[in-house]
Amino acid sequence: MHFVIVGGGSAGWMAAAALAHALQGMHPISLIESEEIGTVGVGEATIPPLQFFNKVLGINEREFVRATQASFKLGIQFRNWGHAGHQYFHQFGEFGANVDGISFHQLWLRLSAHGHPHPLSDYSPAAIAATQGRFLPPFPTMPRDMPQLAYAYHFDAGLYARFLRSYAEQRGVVRHEGRIVHVDRDGDSGLIRGLGLQDGRNITGDFFLDCSGFQGLLIERTLGTGFEDWSHWLPCNRALAVPCERNDEGLVPYTRSTAHQAGWQWRIPLQHRTGNGHVYCSNYISDDDAARVLLANLDAKLLAEPRLLRFTTGRRRKFWNGNCLALGLAGGFLEPLESTSLHLVQAAVFRFLSLMPLSASRDPAPEAEFNRISIAEYEQIRDFIILHYVANRREESFWRDCRHMSIPETLAHRLELFRSRGSVARHDGQLFADASWVAVMLGQGVQPQHWDPLADIAPLADLQQKAEGLRSKLHAAVARMPTHQQFIESNCKAA
Repeated sequence: MHFVIVGGGSAGWMAAAALAHALQGMHPISLIESEEIGTVGVGEATIPPLQFFNKVLGINEREFVRATQASFKLGIQFRNWGHAGHQYFHQFGEFGANVDGISFHQLWLRLSAHGHPHPLSDYSPAAIAATQGRFLPPFPTMPRDMPQLAYAYHFDAGLYARFLRSYAEQRGVVRHEGRIVHVDRDGDSGLIRGLGLQDGRNITGDFFLDCSGFQGLLIERTLGTGFEDWSHWLPCNRALAVPCERNDEGLVPYTRSTAHQAGWQWRIPLQHRTGNGHVYCSNYISDDDAARVLLANLDAKLLAEPRLLRFTTGRRRKFWNGNCLALGLAGGFLEPLESTSLHLVQAAVFRFLSLMPLSASRDPAPEAEFNRISIAEYEQIRDFIILHYVANRREESFWRDCRHMSIPETLAHRLELFRSRGSVARHDGQLFADASWVAVMLGQGVQPQHWDPLADIAPLADLQQKAEGLRSKLHAAVARMPTHQQFIESNCKAA
């Protein structure tokens, strides 16, 4: 089996690195990319499962952090999403600790209804550490009273692709520079057989991974797989991305998302710069005005001119079609509000490794299973992102229209159940844990009418005492951690 990857960037080199590690030289792997085309390269924030990807590949975390100018991420701070001046934090990890099988947030709902003064985020180690600007990863000799932080990374996507390219090439992946001008297909089966390059070379293969970005060179332009448009649920269709210098605020250990009149702005702190972008809907604001909003809300000196990206939210009708698998933007696009882009690549690569073809002939069973799981994953993430839009309280026309749009039945059920009793509907294999849904629903102002009746069993005074004790212990323990800046300076500062 000869595997051919079309396109570099984060998606292409993640696929190449994972395949090279798994196949151990048993099958040849080629990657075709063109320096002329370039990559999108704005996805600089991640979620915790990327730790697993790096560990499987045997990547040293501190070496990776230095090489990619990375910082650590404990969650996302949302500003102005409920209404102007309002903010909340979507943390990684859980709240408090379950008591007799009762979720801690259910106990907190009862306490809050009886005048408890502290927010639920005061019981999240990640949220407390983010507020204090502190960071410390788990280590074997960590004191027992020190909470273990769930975390992810911010990094330079271009440097990450370069880092993985070196990893993949050391393990036998062959890179071909050039533009693809022709795709050869089998006349009977329709399967892809080879790729013609501009310089006359022809790269043949048995299975092709399309990492060509929005154009979907193989999955769409060649195979005509089809695209399911979700812009009626996620209407933002453009983004402006721009880097700026680091400011005096230093390296905060979280991403910031700030809502504006027709979209939102990201702020991602790296060691050498800050990544910024404005995601918006062109039906409600012009590109020029969107650029003015972005530039007016930077907190340091501009390092480049804003770069405009156009997109349509949605997914391919099939991610695996014949002997072609679409990864990254070639497979679909969900705006970067919850930093899921690279996770979708990671999950798809591992899924493919568990279902990969055993020969060059087509086998419909693993193809169907891959598509079934991938579609469910995209739809669950889609619902989580829609939640941020539909549960807003802003007054601009864009936000009013989002608040009153029809939503998928799956999300409507989640909202109905949470409003009824504070419970989170479970779905098999869902990416975001209950604590994430709770953080965003409460943060966006979705208030339950009641809580789990089992939360009423314990005496209220006992519950208040335990909650205050837990809160005090968490805050005191986090206060002993180094600052995020100090940890990086001492352990993984980039050159």
